[in-house]
Amino acid sequence: MKKEEEKIEKQIAELLLQINAIKLSPENPFTWASGWKSPIYCDNRIILSYVKARHQVAQQMAEYIKQNYPTVELIAGVATGAIGIGILVAELLNLPFVYVRPEPKKHGRQNQIEGSVSKNQKTVVIEDLISTGMSSINAVKALRDSSLDVLGMVAIFSYAFDISKENFEKENVKLHTLSNYHFLLEKAIEIGYISEKELDTLNQWRISPDKWKQ
Repeated sequence: MKKEEEKIEKQIAELLLQINAIKLSPENPFTWASGWKSPIYCDNRIILSYVKARHQVAQQMAEYIKQNYPTVELIAGVATGAIGIGILVAELLNLPFVYVRPEPKKHGRQNQIEGSVSKNQKTVVIEDLISTGMSSINAVKALRDSSLDVLGMVAIFSYAFDISKENFEKENVKLHTLSNYHFLLEKAIEIGYISEKELDTLNQWRISPDKWKQ
């Protein structure tokens, strides 16, 4: 099973590179909204524009959920990045779907959860990207505050920061990602996307992303 999972993780990493959902640029780093300098930029919403890619990602998520959360009753997407892929997963599993805003709306019914839910509904959360994990955990808290039973979270990609692992463990949230930073670098070297020198730079960044090139 572990070998099969690693195969999928590498396949998804290559897919994300092929469609430019992930770009690696160690020599000309990007600047994130947080102000961090980063040699990687990830926008998984691009997946939705590629029919085969979005089908592959949604299928892998649905399969994992079927095998690991057979009692699931509801799929919840984290707004806004995981709404599209979350709907596709819910469709494959023939399950209802809701999405969770970062905070309640300021008008109307002031909902944070958009859609119909019921108490103790067994829920799997879909996320597109995990960095520190705080926005993802915020969505889980909103669901739990509404008396939903959150079984776990499935995400497309994670930077695999130590802080995100700590945050998920602290809040007792099970997380599975289709791919992560380690497998991305392995695949990037394998297909000649980056050099060994660039690999060193990319590894250094992941250790202290908040201090890199500051």
